[in-house]
Parts: sequence; structure tokens; C-alpha cells
Amino acid sequence: MKDGASRRRARRIVIGTVVVLALAGMNGPWLYRFGSAKYHEYKINKPEYKAENGHWDVIDFPQNMRLNTIHAALLRTGKILLVAGSGNNQKNFDAKKFDTRLYDPVKKSIKKIPTPTDLFCTGHTQLANGNLLIAGGTKRYEKLKGDVTKAGGLMIVHNEDPDAPKTIKAGTVFTGKENGKSFVAKDNITVERAKKVFDKATGRFLRNEPGLGRVYVEAQRSGARYETGTQDNYRVQGLTGQEARNVYGIAQKLALDKKDFQGIRDSYEFDPVAEKYIKVDPMNEARWYPTLTTLSDGKVLSVSGLDEIGQLVPGKNEVYDPKTKKWTYLKDVRQFPTYPALFQMENGKIFYSGANAGYGPDNVGRKPGVWDLTTNKFQKIPGLSDPDRLETANTVELPPAQDQKYMVIGGGGVGESKLSSKKTRLVDLKDPSPKFVDGPTLEKGTRYPQASILPDDSVLVSGGSEDYRGRGDTNILQARLYDTKKNTFKQVADPHVGRNYHSGSLLLPDGRVLFFGSDSLYADKANTKPGTFEQRIEMYTPPYLYRDSRPTLEGGEKTIRRGGSATYKTEHASSIKTARLIRPSASTHVTDVDQTSIALDLKKSADSVSVTVPKSRSLVESGWYMLFVTDDEGTPSKAQWVHVP
Repeated sequence: MKDGASRRRARRIVIGTVVVLALAGMNGPWLYRFGSAKYHEYKINKPEYKAENGHWDVIDFPQNMRLNTIHAALLRTGKILLVAGSGNNQKNFDAKKFDTRLYDPVKKSIKKIPTPTDLFCTGHTQLANGNLLIAGGTKRYEKLKGDVTKAGGLMIVHNEDPDAPKTIKAGTVFTGKENGKSFVAKDNITVERAKKVFDKATGRFLRNEPGLGRVYVEAQRSGARYETGTQDNYRVQGLTGQEARNVYGIAQKLALDKKDFQGIRDSYEFDPVAEKYIKVDPMNEARWYPTLTTLSDGKVLSVSGLDEIGQLVPGKNEVYDPKTKKWTYLKDVRQFPTYPALFQMENGKIFYSGANAGYGPDNVGRKPGVWDLTTNKFQKIPGLSDPDRLETANTVELPPAQDQKYMVIGGGGVGESKLSSKKTRLVDLKDPSPKFVDGPTLEKGTRYPQASILPDDSVLVSGGSEDYRGRGDTNILQARLYDTKKNTFKQVADPHVGRNYHSGSLLLPDGRVLFFGSDSLYADKANTKPGTFEQRIEMYTPPYLYRDSRPTLEGGEKTIRRGGSATYKTEHASSIKTARLIRPSASTHVTDVDQTSIALDLKKSADSVSVTVPKSRSLVESGWYMLFVTDDEGTPSKAQWVHVP
């Protein structure tokens, strides 16, 4: 029996060999690819490969819990807020189907969160109390030329009455004095009363300066015959006598052109303990694609975006006060493209890298520089390479934050341009006359690169695409670690999932990095099949987590004041070399201005370490941080959550 079994086994081996040889003869490339894929899988899972290059894993999300993640933020509870809103899906928008999930990467639990409005393309930032401020979103989806059936556009409503404001209700009809065509207001607006203007020298009354309001109007009927070609004055139907003379509209061309997205004013704080959205005072301006930047006093600056009629907000920036939950305008005007990369500097001024994510004229607000909010002065910074390729570029504050150095990574031409940049650009803002210099180049021109600061002071740069929204199947399946001391890139393990538009990354308290989203325009190289949103979430485990051990950090204070110290128990005090406070990320559209890594002074004893927080309020903004220590090999501890009041 044993000999018979051996003969059968040998016969199977021979038959198998013949079949493999036959397949090889008929389909050699297939066999090569099969073998190559198997070998690659074997190689990337070898312990020595992981220790050198790290490892990627796709997270197993139940099908019914997946969503089109546009925005993500790490909360002080360690959970991750994944926000889709309508998820760039017109059908979801029309059905008022707005999604948010709360993901716990430790317990691997996922919870659905009721979402009050369409937070697609909102802005967000971490607040001092640990809440996440969310402001803006979508009022209307864009309509491409050809899909627009009713002529429409912007109507400027004038009110020359100095005694009272005027309310224009949705449905109000405006009729042109010259062209005789009628257009309907789509929203309610209130137009402020006129201001009386006096001669400063004599006090003599000169004129009434009309109050102005903006409203989107549409023709009453479909068709090209209702378009207008020139400016006209418009009577407001229903008004008579002096009121009709005081209140009127002026509009330029009202046409069947493409209509951009429209924004909303709504603002919320997401409470990570109650795990719900809390409505707060709305912004003064509607905004779609805004940037929110935390200031040294804990207030939040809101900049740019498309307004309620789909036009770039005309430089009217505003500030949110978490104490009063209200917004107030800045006194001066300054305009930027949408999602501008704006970072608070150590001196309290705002650094603008020139990077942005989309809408706005190609000659307005695109030069990088330093913005002084108190004077509204803007000092331009020269030397930026590929200055015409800053849309969809990423900007990261290099660690530690005290160095005040920034890197601008990749980017592309304005709009749907095919141009993309291989460049990284570095700037030292401590230099009395700062200027950009080139850093190490990327292998390919890269739009939408993701960048996450790691506790060992390296920066993980991954993903992106060569063309607009991955067009032409140009997703870049590569990742690199940037060495801030050597100013070099090292290529590491390749991600499994391509990431372009609507993607982002977050550093987690355990030292891993989570990647979300991607919204390719097409699904094939020939650009014939519509793309589908990438719902898979991927986790990168850096090489430092494949070493033999990592330092521990236990106990200690949960609150540390600026200039104050805290002591933590550890079994590895002798090997600990650095301590960092890293602010949790809030990421969207290659914009993550919350990211910062602050070096702490470090003292060691036999079984503990003490850390001291810098005194600067502009450097260390109030809020919750991850406290990491790293050993002499660069291996980080798991983070302790600490609060800086």
C-alpha cells in the first residue's frame, strides 16, 4: 500500500509538471506574472523587508459601513471621524443622504453618526477643548455646460434707502429694463440699508452709498433665448413708488454657462465624547472648499471658498470664537484660491505656501508669503520652483516645529491641466529674508501627494497621481520617507491602493498611518469608463514598529501648561532620546494645516522621563496632543494624550 501511494504521488507530480510546462509554453507571460506576484507577496511579508520598508494592510470594513470618505480627523478619544456628507454623489445630495462614521482602530468598531447637512467639501480644525470645528459644505452641486437648461448667474441687489434694510425673498422676480427678460431669485437675502456719506471737512451730506446684496437668479423658462449678453438694470416686481426707486438689481451676463458648486454658512462642533454634531452660529459667508486655521488665542480663521452663488468669496475672511460660538469678520480683505495652505507661525503671523486645491482665478492670491493679520500686510517669498503647478500640492511643516521649516510637495497646473510637478520646495521662515530652495525630487510629477509627520521626525510621503484626478490611469503606487536631517528621500514599501483627489492620511497614536479616499475621474487608461470612489482604508506600519522593542510611557499628568513639566514612568529611560507633542490631524484635499510636531525638553532618571512644554502660545496652540518619546534607534512609544490649556 505504501509503495502504491508513493507511485500515485509521483504520478501526480509528473502530471503537474507536464501541465505547468504546457501552460508555460502556451502562456509564459501569465506564468511569469503569477510567479512574480507570488514572489512579491512573499518578499514584502519577510520580517527583514518590513523592518527596512514597513508594511501596508487594507482594513476590513463591513460593506454596509463603507463610505466615500472626503474628510477625516483623529479625535482625542483615539477614534477617527470619517466624513462623506453626500460623498461627491449627486443622487445622495438630492436624497439628503449625508454620511459620517466613527472608527475605533483599537477595538475595530464602526459607528454611524447622524449628519445634519451636506458636509461635503467643508473645512475643519481641532479646537482647544478637543472638539472638531466644522464649517461650510455644499448647497448645490455644479452643473456643467450642456446640463444647464435655465440661464442664470449673479444679481447684485442695491438698496438706496438709508432708513431700513430690504428683504428679498426666494421667488422674487427681477425684470431687465433694457432686455425685458425676467429672472427669479433662488434664495432669501437681506440687503443692508444705505450709508449716508458726509464731507469730512464741512460735514455736508454728499450722497447715500447703497447697501449691496448678492443673490443667484435663474430665468423663468428654459432655453438659450433667455440668456443675456450685457449688463442691465433690473426692476424688482412687487415694489412701487419710492421703494421701487430705492431697490433694484444690476447683473452682467446671465447665461447657460457652467454653474459651480455653491457653499453653505452652517457650522458645527463635533463632540468626541458625546459623539455627535452640535450646531453653532453660522459663518457670515457661505463657503465651499474653505480652510480653517487655529490662531494663537484659540480662535479660528476661516478663509476662501465658493459662496452661496458659486463665486469665490471676495476676500472677506472671518474668525470663530469658541467661547461665544460666533463669527466676526476681519476688518481687512485678502483673497486666496480655495483650500489655501495657511499655517500659523511661531511669531503669530500666517504662512501661505501658495498650495491650494482648486477654484479661483490663476492670477489672484497664488503667490506664497507671510500674512500679518493685524496689519493685513503680505510679504511675498521668492524662489518657488514650478510656481504655476501649485494646485493639489501638499504642504507640511517639517519637524520639529521650532525650526519653522516647510516643504511644498508636487502639485499641478490650474484646473484640469495635465501639468504636474516632481519638485519639493523648502523654506526656512527663521531666515530674515526667507526664500524657497528645491529639496529632493520625486520620481514622477505628482498631484495630490499625502504627507504625514512621524514621531521620529521623518515625513511619510505617499500616493498621488501624475494627471488630474488620476486621469489616464496615472495613480502613483509609491511611498517615501523624508529624512529631515539628511534632506533625502528613501523609497519604502508600495501601497496597495492608488490615492488621488479626495484622499488623505492621519498619524495614529500607535505610530501607524491611516490612508483614506480617492476619487478617480476614470477607471481605465483610455478614459472611457467612469471612475468609482475608493472606499478602502489602508494602514501603513512604518519600519520602526518592526524592531525588537519600543519604549514604554506610563502614568503622568494629562494636562501640561506652557512652560510646565510632566513626569512619566518608563522601563527604557536610558535609551529615550527625544520627546514630541504632535497635534492630531484633520485632513482633506491635500490640506492638513493642523499637523505640527513640537520638540520638548527632556530629562531622564532611572525609571522615568520628564518633559517640558515650550512657553510660546503661537507655537503650542491650546488643545489635545499626542505625546511620543523615541529611543536612540528612532523607535517611538505609543502616544499618551495630553492637554495644553
